[in-house]
Amino acid sequence: MQKTSADATGAQARETLNVDICVIGGGSGGLSMAAAAAAFGQRVVLIEKGKMGGDCLNYGCIPSKALLAAAKRAHHMREAAKFGIASVEPGIDYAAVRAHVQGVIAAIAPNDSVERFFGLGVRVITAAGRFVDRETVEAGEYRIKARRFVIATGSSPAVPPISGLKDIPYFTNETIFGNTRKLPHLLIIGGGPIGLELAQAHRRLGSEVTIVEGLKAMGKDDPELAVIVLDQLRGEGITIREGALVEKVSDDKGMIVLTLKTDAGTETVEGTHLLIAAGRQPNTADLGLEAAGITFDKKGIAVNAGLLTSNKRVYAIGDVAGGLQFTHVANDHAGIVIRRVLFRLPAKITGRAVPWVTFTDPELAHIGLLEEEARKSHGKVNVLRWSFHDNDRAQTERETSGHIKVVTSQKGQILGVTIAGAHAGEIIQMWSLAMAQRLKIKAMTDWISPYPTLSEVNKRAAFRYYASAPGNPFVRKVISWLAKLG
Repeated sequence: MQKTSADATGAQARETLNVDICVIGGGSGGLSMAAAAAAFGQRVVLIEKGKMGGDCLNYGCIPSKALLAAAKRAHHMREAAKFGIASVEPGIDYAAVRAHVQGVIAAIAPNDSVERFFGLGVRVITAAGRFVDRETVEAGEYRIKARRFVIATGSSPAVPPISGLKDIPYFTNETIFGNTRKLPHLLIIGGGPIGLELAQAHRRLGSEVTIVEGLKAMGKDDPELAVIVLDQLRGEGITIREGALVEKVSDDKGMIVLTLKTDAGTETVEGTHLLIAAGRQPNTADLGLEAAGITFDKKGIAVNAGLLTSNKRVYAIGDVAGGLQFTHVANDHAGIVIRRVLFRLPAKITGRAVPWVTFTDPELAHIGLLEEEARKSHGKVNVLRWSFHDNDRAQTERETSGHIKVVTSQKGQILGVTIAGAHAGEIIQMWSLAMAQRLKIKAMTDWISPYPTLSEVNKRAAFRYYASAPGNPFVRKVISWLAKLG
């Protein structure tokens, strides 16, 4: 890593580092980018002003799944009677639950640590990074000049401009995992994946929960499958108010009151605590993007199909680049940029089907086109279903709620898959591979599935594509003719 003599910027002298790649942001995408580039012998600087691992490790994917895991154990204790075991109401130590969540984070954190990346050959600067011109970033005591820059600063919870909200204490996903006590009645603004996952976790840990959603809960998912999840949440005692716009937040003798605008008029709901889960906004502030000639707006940094910004030295990946906000998308983006920067390959984000999972119980997983989208783009399509109720392993586990739904073209091209049911996030993996390899539905029938497993629903659904074959007159004639051959 080449160094030059210090130069003065204002009152502060900064050491200049000349490197191949400078990554701004130590979340999932940035870490993947830095590690891969260093592995290929590149001189890499990684800038992170907060916690290594970013939102996913510290405030998002990992703590939420750890909390859900604890809540699921409590739920199993209450539901044990259906297995011939006495059901009990669990005693919940909320401080110990938080310790469990923090313990999971601590177990994973070394993989994302400054020390590990130093060992990989990455220079980590723990400070805020900011462009001062089109080819220079300043961070702490350093000025970095690089052949290529990668912005991977992620996103933060979006806080809607609701009247009175600034005067009321509230949680976001960045603060709720620090809670160590029972929340008697948690109000949640937002009916997307974050809101629903945390709603179910807290309900199973003993809280009363009310979700308020301005439009439709799980509005980006297939409504046929989403209703399975929503019915389960309601069945567990979670109140879900859809089509209810929060106009005002106020305090009434220590209770938080939400004033709602609905089709029926103005209503109020009250609770003891409030969680804002109303989406996320890209982290573009204070990056000096204007100085670098980088185009951006409230949706994020503008990039082309190769993730290149309006500055030909700078790429943007993950949440800050807009689009789907998932950890696995950020990692995929990092791989695309590595191929472009190091090997000059024409890798692009277009044409890549992205799976997503809402980790409620049952889970909801999806990849490709929804049925409605498929009909608009392909006209007549086939819709193939198989129920978890008809899966023998699901019966043994008493997890029979849900089904798989596969949408194909008339020629058997797999257009989209949605699964609502136990371990849907694991079961969808095979379809993700099939779509990435552009396999047709026949390939999903031509493998041996071990019995009894939940993944058998994949093969069963695929065989539905050929369900009409036994009754086809032409097929019957061919079989009859072949039988005459002896």
